[in-house]
Amino acid sequence: MNLLLYLLIILIPIIAQINISTSYGKYKKENNSKGISGFEVARKILDAHGLEDIYVVETSGNLTDHYDPTRKVIKLSRDIFKGETVAAISVAAHECGHAIQDQENYKPMRIRSLLVPVVNLVSSFSWFVIIIGLLTEYFNIFIFGIGLISIGLIFQLITLPVEFDASRRAKEELKKLNIVNKKEENGVSKMLMAAAMTYVASVLTSILEIARLLLVFNNRD
Repeated sequence: MNLLLYLLIILIPIIAQINISTSYGKYKKENNSKGISGFEVARKILDAHGLEDIYVVETSGNLTDHYDPTRKVIKLSRDIFKGETVAAISVAAHECGHAIQDQENYKPMRIRSLLVPVVNLVSSFSWFVIIIGLLTEYFNIFIFGIGLISIGLIFQLITLPVEFDASRRAKEELKKLNIVNKKEENGVSKMLMAAAMTYVASVLTSILEIARLLLVFNNRD
């Protein structure tokens, strides 16, 4: 059983990553019908919502795109920022979805933002606590470590509606602003769903990891 859980913990993220890489690889080769870049799409969506104060800038890396609610800036990787592809407009619109969530005080996003410093703090020593609990076979210490890891799981669970909602908003905006045609709508949906599945994979992996740890401790007992 422990081996099965361990294999699933390894395989689920790999499968999710292959899925997003495949989708991204496909749709970054398909030019959008309007011939506009990810930057231009982001600017159109933001301006349509009165968010002229939010900057859209280029950042390094691959699929490192994100919205920074603190600095009020959307950072798009080079291929997304300059690309005139279905992948580029999908990702750019998704990040704009987060900016709109911020504008509307979307509660799950607010809760996630509040949890960020807590998660960053506990993730740095949660495994240390668990190892101490396993070595000493002291159940209370071990459960405390599991509790710390569970905070990260709660963060991931809250992240799911935030990401799915941002994708929903992205598709609505692209359609409302007449940026995509029917064929491209399908591509956008597939691209965004593949990205969302990476977050689902993270949740499943965390749940399985906690189950595996509990099984390990029980076997030691």
